[in-house]
Amino acid sequence: MIEEIVLKYLDSHLDVNVYLEKSPNENEKSYVFIEKTGSGIDDFINRATIAIQSYGATKYEAAKLNEQVKNIMNNITDLDSISKSKLNTDYEFTDTTKKLYRYQAIYDLVFY
Repeated sequence: MIEEIVLKYLDSHLDVNVYLEKSPNENEKSYVFIEKTGSGIDDFINRATIAIQSYGATKYEAAKLNEQVKNIMNNITDLDSISKSKLNTDYEFTDTTKKLYRYQAIYDLVFY
């Protein structure tokens, strides 16, 4: 499962927790949330679009964590199971309802 691969990779390279669901700790200010937003198979090649949300106590911390995530995701192709990692886009994505600072990076991955 591609979400598990990305989760384990980011978790081993970041100093914050990485989740496939929202943080169970409401007091946790900095963490990463991973979500698969789409996938497909073309000529036996697996593709997935992954949204990676970086949360921080301040907008600056969320932006800084987003940059760390992007640097790490640039190297995820070091794994044998990932053959392509391309940043589609990233942007400020603050949740104004819950007043949580976050950035989101969208990645297109090709994997085995």
